Amino acid sequence: MTEKLNINEIFFSIQGEGIRAGLPCVFIRMQGCMLRCRWCDTDYALELRENKHIMSIAEIIEKIKSYNCQFVELTGGEPLAQENTYILAKYLCDSGYQVAIETNGHADVSKLDSRVIKILDLKCPGSGMSKFNNYSNINYLDKKDEVKFVISDENDFCWAVDIIKQYDLVYRVGAVLVSPAFGLFEPRKLAELVLSSHLNIRLQLQIHKYIWEPNTRGV
Repeated sequence: MTEKLNINEIFFSIQGEGIRAGLPCVFIRMQGCMLRCRWCDTDYALELRENKHIMSIAEIIEKIKSYNCQFVELTGGEPLAQENTYILAKYLCDSGYQVAIETNGHADVSKLDSRVIKILDLKCPGSGMSKFNNYSNINYLDKKDEVKFVISDENDFCWAVDIIKQYDLVYRVGAVLVSPAFGLFEPRKLAELVLSSHLNIRLQLQIHKYIWEPNTRGV
């Protein structure tokens, strides 16, 4: 477990999104991302060439143990921008943790341990990054996984609906999530769009941004 990773932060908080929202969770935020979404709320973790905390997998697991929590999420930045994340995810699964990873639509998920819960964040046009979506990743999703769309306007929602239908996402994964880009799109308007779509998709809010001040770190 000597493999090294560039870690932005490790913290213990409430899961703010997805079907496990509200559960205590240990977050491992990796440093670095290859994309630059217009609405990104973790711009402090984007620079790939910036070394934050270089930690071995053994050191990461020791830190996780201190929180006495069996649910771990790998996030970023983009966790799969670092090759050793695949190794870390397997070690965590082997150690008995429930492991989830939130990953952009670009990074390769095919090498992830099959026990890892994949939360695939497909980028809508409003992000400016939709051209980087790697749709072959959908082939590696199953019923334990989730697909997420961050919606910044009505055009994003219409685009997401087309993708949901084209790839039969409602039937392929455990949950299809649509989330309003915080401060850019009204949750009520998105709720109305969800209802009018008549699709079995789930509106989610980033509840940690309502519990704490939206720019608070480590929550």
